[in-house]
Amino acid sequence: MEEAKTEIEKAMADPATHRFECKSCGYVYEPEKGEPRKGVPGGTPFAQLAPNWRCPVCNASKKQFFDIGVTGKPSGFSENLGYGFGVNTLTPSQKNLLIFGALLLGFLLFLSGYVLN
Repeated sequence: MEEAKTEIEKAMADPATHRFECKSCGYVYEPEKGEPRKGVPGGTPFAQLAPNWRCPVCNASKKQFFDIGVTGKPSGFSENLGYGFGVNTLTPSQKNLLIFGALLLGFLLFLSGYVLN
């Protein structure tokens, strides 16, 4: 657990790994992927993009982007990650999968009642 926290802390300290979201349309620039539509190779930090670079979705300027942190960082405050049944260490996408998977399973269980007749 300590190793995971130190890796996250290292990534948080390195601004080259941070993702940036467009305030206008919600597009997220991820440095490890780059932006092939605009000719930006993977591994290019947001700070190294040209000053006249624009959002590929809504054409907003680079000033319209804000830092949303690191990919794979668990959601929530770091002091709360040790509580609960392990769900506090899940990333937001993992939490979404857990929640909507449980809803789908409950719905399928509900529909199985009609099959019994």
